[in-house]
This record gives sequence, structure tokens and C-alpha cells, in this order.
Amino acid sequence: MDPLSDVLSLLKPRSSISTGFDAGGDWSVRFSGNVGIKCYAVISGQCWLAVDGIAEAVHLQAGDAFLLPGGRPFRLASDLALPPVLAETVFDRHRDRRTGGICYNGGGDLFLVGSRFELSGDAGILLKMLPPIVHLRKQSDQAALRWCVERMIEELREARPGGDLIAQHLSHMMLVQALRLHMAESAQSGVGWLFALTDRQMGAAINAMHAEPAHNWTLQTLAERAGMSRSTFALRFKTTVGTSAMDYLTRWRMLLAAERLETSADSVSAIALSLGYESDSAFSTAFKRVIGCSPRQYGRSANDAAPMPPAATSAGL
Repeated sequence: MDPLSDVLSLLKPRSSISTGFDAGGDWSVRFSGNVGIKCYAVISGQCWLAVDGIAEAVHLQAGDAFLLPGGRPFRLASDLALPPVLAETVFDRHRDRRTGGICYNGGGDLFLVGSRFELSGDAGILLKMLPPIVHLRKQSDQAALRWCVERMIEELREARPGGDLIAQHLSHMMLVQALRLHMAESAQSGVGWLFALTDRQMGAAINAMHAEPAHNWTLQTLAERAGMSRSTFALRFKTTVGTSAMDYLTRWRMLLAAERLETSADSVSAIALSLGYESDSAFSTAFKRVIGCSPRQYGRSANDAAPMPPAATSAGL
């Protein structure tokens, strides 16, 4: 797989709900914070988006798509001067039990669809790459998302057998497509592995590490993959990704190790060897430095953790 697919596979984004929001008249709704990412597309109408801690509100129009990766509380409103109603109240009282969508104040003036994603693993590897609001407003971006959005609307409205599963897959497609578009838009200004993937030379090195994490990579061999001198590569990688190439490789290996400790019965020795470590102690030292505890402690805590209850959907979007 490619690096973005690799990371998303480890984080296992789960769409806890996909729904539509249809509002009319004058309204203002406040949503509490959440863990993970929210992804939306405005189908018709317009509204304002205000996120806690962000000074400037965003005006949303039909065709716009946006991600909210930071988990901050936010407001959607026809007029931000209006006192907000809590989303829990709106969604409890105005849910269409057949489709799961929300019709507020009679609807008709704004319609948007969205999904809320919960992430497992070290979600920070993705979330810290993203600003509190990712606003996609270019016509080309809108066209790229339109098919997923239109299909999701059909599934939400028609409530056919298997519709929930299809809506979840479509919401995953929306998430990946929105991340792609944000990567392309911010390629020149963003810092981090996500944006480095759009750079041909840095992307070649990152792809190599992801494809063969157990390989005995050195700064020289990675520089050769990128088609650069060792010193130029080292500086360019640190500037573009925000960390050294070897630190990036170690972190990726430890994320893979953590996933194996959670999901398999493999021994620490077997996992260490599969990731290129001939010594358990060297592996354990690296794991503790990156993850914050020893592999055995991590494995025990993962096995002892109680299953997470299904996410509540009363607050919807």
C-alpha cells in the first residue's frame, strides 16, 4: 500500500455516523467537541461555521466541503449573532427515524451531509498534520467529491437494505479524497509526512520505508532512492517532513509494532525481528522512546482494555 493508505489502515477510521442536516429559517446550532475527524459537504444553501479558538468564521456555500480534524467545539448557523441551541437537543427532537437525517425549522434553506470518524492507534500522526479547519472550495475539488456526496444522499434518503454499509464506505472515500485535495493544495506550505508525499523525491523515500520497514535503511540508501546526495537529502527531508529520515523510520516501525501487539499473539522477539531489529533490547528501547512504555506493558494494556461501547449517535454530525 501507499503511505497514506498505510497510516489510515493503522488508524482504522470508523464512521460512527453518516447523516444529513436540513435546516430552514433562522437557526444556530452548537456542537460539542469530539475525538477524531468530522467530514462534511454542503449540498445546497449556505451557512456560517465558527470553530472554538479560531478567530475568523468561515462562510460555507453549496459545493464546499470541509474537515474538522481537531475535535474542537463548533457552531453552524444561518446567523452567528443568534443564540445557539445545543446539537443534542436538535438531534434528539428532529431526527427522521426512517433515514436518520435531521430536519430543523422545516428545512429547505441548507442541506449538508457528513460523517464522524473515530480513529484508533496513534491518531496524532495524522491529526497534527492538519489545521483545525480544512476548507475545500475550488470547483475542481468540488467535482472530485461530488460523486461520493451524491451517492451518499441517495443512500441516506432511500434507506435501502445495506444502505448503512454503503454510506460508511462512501464516507471513507470522502475522507481520503478530502485529505488528497488538502495535500495538493498545501503541498508548498505544509510541513509533515502527509505533504511530503506530494514531493516526488521525498515521496520516493517515504514509500520505500513503508514498503520495506524491516530493510536496513541508511541515510545513504534512502538518499539514493530519492535521487539526491546524502547531505542534501538529510536537510530536505528534515525541512519537508519536520523530522529526520531515520527518526521517521523508527516511528513508523514502532507504530507497526504497536498494531501487532494489539491484534496478534506474536512475541516481542518475533515482532522485533520482523521490523529489522536483531536485538530485543534495541527494539524495546526504541519502542519505549516512541510509544512511552515497554512493548510488554503496551501489549498487556491492549489486552486488558475493555471493548469500547458503540459511539452515541444522538448528537449526529
